[in-house]
Amino acid sequence: MVIFSAVKLKDLFEKERDYPWQKPETCPRCNSRRLWGHGFAEALFDGYTQPLLLKLYRCPDCGCVTRLRPKGYFKRFQAQVETIRSSIVFKATANRCLPYISRTRQGHWLRALRKRIAAYLTQTFVEGVVAGFDTLLQLGQIPVSRSI
Repeated sequence: MVIFSAVKLKDLFEKERDYPWQKPETCPRCNSRRLWGHGFAEALFDGYTQPLLLKLYRCPDCGCVTRLRPKGYFKRFQAQVETIRSSIVFKATANRCLPYISRTRQGHWLRALRKRIAAYLTQTFVEGVVAGFDTLLQLGQIPVSRSI
């Protein structure tokens, strides 16, 4: 399970294990109030050369392990949601990739988005990739995820 939390990456980078994580009140799976610290997990984020440590909690009642992750990022993505969306918008309007992000990475995002639009919004969706991104986001999907 992943819980998104208001985290300043700069502070997290500087304080590492000493970062004051806000402990969830209940387990997201069984609503138990007993959560134990379960260590840390490394995660890469754009702009940082080394992995940052994300806090893990474990529920002793159901065994669920919960990872706290910064808001503004999709699960399993290093780039911010805003960065990914601006890349899609720039490609749709200027037919070019953003110069400060690798073209390959932006191509992966765009191809995955088109695949998800075809799968979830059907082939008849003609409003474009930006509208498709926003619609999938409203449906609770990760628009650029490679898994269907």
